Amino acid sequence: MRIRTIIRRITDMALKVALWPMHMKYRHANGTVGTGPRKEIPNDILLGAVRDAIREGNSATILVKGWSMRPFLEHLRDKVVLDAPEALRIGDAVLAEITPGHFVLHRIIEIDGDEITLMGDGNLVGTEHCRKSDVCGVVRQYIRPTRTISADDPELIRNIQRWRKLLPYRKYLLMIYRAIV
Repeated sequence: MRIRTIIRRITDMALKVALWPMHMKYRHANGTVGTGPRKEIPNDILLGAVRDAIREGNSATILVKGWSMRPFLEHLRDKVVLDAPEALRIGDAVLAEITPGHFVLHRIIEIDGDEITLMGDGNLVGTEHCRKSDVCGVVRQYIRPTRTISADDPELIRNIQRWRKLLPYRKYLLMIYRAIV
């Protein structure tokens, strides 16, 4: 028994040492270096707490989950800093509670009085509708593994406007993007 345990430990250590460069390359590519272990909290609980924190005057940083905001935000790679919604504009990425307990982080594509229409950057069809009072927070910063981009960055705003105009071609552009990333 003792010899088997020793051999198993030596084998495990040898594998860890041999695969370490590949493991670190993967972690660097996915922006997970130094993040430590993660505990996943259901969205309705986490984002409800985020909504309450923002209403109390705090800002919140959350890790993005899902692919609906591609190519601007990547699943489990990017983070966003959310602040209280003040003046909402078309093109703003917002966290909104569409139905009780169901939150989305999508971009405003239309404002009609108190009604807001949202759509994910990576979505080809389909929109969500909510009221201004359902908007929990507005994205103020995009945090990527290599840099932080302000939501007011002129280059980012131009890229978002271009992307909106490319809606008829998104299907093909996203296929190319997925193949590259």
